[in-house]
Amino acid sequence: MALQTRLVLWTAGLGIFLFIVLHLFGQQPHQATLSSSLVFQNKEDVSSTDEKTQEIHIAAVVCGNVTTFGLTMMKSALIMCSNFIRFTLFVDSETSGVLNETIRLWPDNILKRMSLDMRPVSFPKDNADKWKTLFKPCSSVRLFLPNLLKKEDSILYMDVDTVFLSSPLHIWQHLSKMNTTQMIALGPEAQDSTIGWYPQFANHPYYGKFGGNAGVMLMNLTKMRQFGWEKYIIHVYEQYQNRMMWGDQDLINVIFHFHPEKLYVYPCHHSYISGQCSVTSLCKEAEQQEIYILHGNTEAFLNDHLPALKAIYTSMQQHSFGDNLQMLFVNMKENLMKTPTSSCRKVMSSILKLLMVT
Repeated sequence: MALQTRLVLWTAGLGIFLFIVLHLFGQQPHQATLSSSLVFQNKEDVSSTDEKTQEIHIAAVVCGNVTTFGLTMMKSALIMCSNFIRFTLFVDSETSGVLNETIRLWPDNILKRMSLDMRPVSFPKDNADKWKTLFKPCSSVRLFLPNLLKKEDSILYMDVDTVFLSSPLHIWQHLSKMNTTQMIALGPEAQDSTIGWYPQFANHPYYGKFGGNAGVMLMNLTKMRQFGWEKYIIHVYEQYQNRMMWGDQDLINVIFHFHPEKLYVYPCHHSYISGQCSVTSLCKEAEQQEIYILHGNTEAFLNDHLPALKAIYTSMQQHSFGDNLQMLFVNMKENLMKTPTSSCRKVMSSILKLLMVT
């Protein structure tokens, strides 16, 4: 079956290239929804798994020069749990081919417990160019997921500059903890008003005291559609477009400023962002209960301003599927010890102690 999956990946790779060409040159380049997608799925394994109820659906946008980030995020999810994971990626012509060529070479035992649905990035026809460049290239696609994935009930949206340090189930299980009103779960943007960006600099309404970070969002798409999410987003954009710094995340914060009852906020160690340790340790739960997802926002995985976080990411990027998981943690520790003493290094060292005994 893994061989069949590889053949489907190769065939779908050619198909998505042709689809993008037609999408760009043969029809209206921007649409509110997609009429077609390409699915690579090991259907036999999906139907036979004993953990069908625990199947996880992860969505991400892989656009521009972030392919390596996207692949590393996917790899981390797969090695940190044994559950079947459905990946839906919104891609451009620059990334689709590289993703195909890399993923089809992954080991059979990995391909047997995942599916991949790659779709061209798409925006509403009105102001499509503005939506595409609202913040980082194509990141605002996340705002339109309820209509782009009309048949889906719930997804876990991930920024690509994230890595799982624990099972994705730790986040996914919060779907059952959300009440009948709550439609999105995300983590806090800050823990301290003297450090947080929103309380110091925001020129628009935002959620709560410190705002929310939209890099890891558990989304009940059914509730969002019932709420009229897309129309609301467009309305908020028209009203606040000249007052935003962080684009789509700002729009999400504006909505939950006016509808706080519809937001579920999970603890800071569930989605650990760089600001939690950039000056001092602000998320004590992380040092005591592990970090579930490490988010390298502010380009922490790319540059050297927080080398301890970059060391964790680099270790995950270089890890091979066939290597022992404990070896990954050993490599993380070794790379971490090469970085200067810092608050982030102290926190990551505490996390690794917890990981290496589990």
